[in-house]
Amino acid sequence: MIDVVKIREVAEAALEGTDRFVVDVKCSPANEIEVVIDADSSVDLDACVELSRKIEEAFDREQEDYELSVFSAGVGQPLKLLRQYYKLVGESVEVLLTSGTKMLATLREVSPEGITLSYTERKLIEGKKRKVEVEVEDFHAFSEIKWVKEYLDFK
Repeated sequence: MIDVVKIREVAEAALEGTDRFVVDVKCSPANEIEVVIDADSSVDLDACVELSRKIEEAFDREQEDYELSVFSAGVGQPLKLLRQYYKLVGESVEVLLTSGTKMLATLREVSPEGITLSYTERKLIEGKKRKVEVEVEDFHAFSEIKWVKEYLDFK
């Protein structure tokens, strides 16, 4: 089985000096390798092909056969690295908390400890007969968060 650490090292070295970075590297027992990359801007097909070629140059297929897939982190995939969170500040995200609460919010701030989210909530305000929509800003530690995904609204 091919060493995942070596694959990650080769991929990170190949991406050095660009705004692209490795999000995840997986290798199955059948040597099916998946390398997921992201960027501070965007990842195009050419970037995936270029990285795939550089990884293939570093490993000898005669010595050990493998299947390699290099692709960009998708919109529906949970964020894994802090760098991905910074990229989405000011954007809409879908969040699932460990308590089971799912919310759609705007990512306001990111720190190594957690994230600050902004969303509207209906609350009963003193002096009002009905609930009113108010803007709420909450900090959530990463330990409270099961996953965060980028949210695209197609309206």
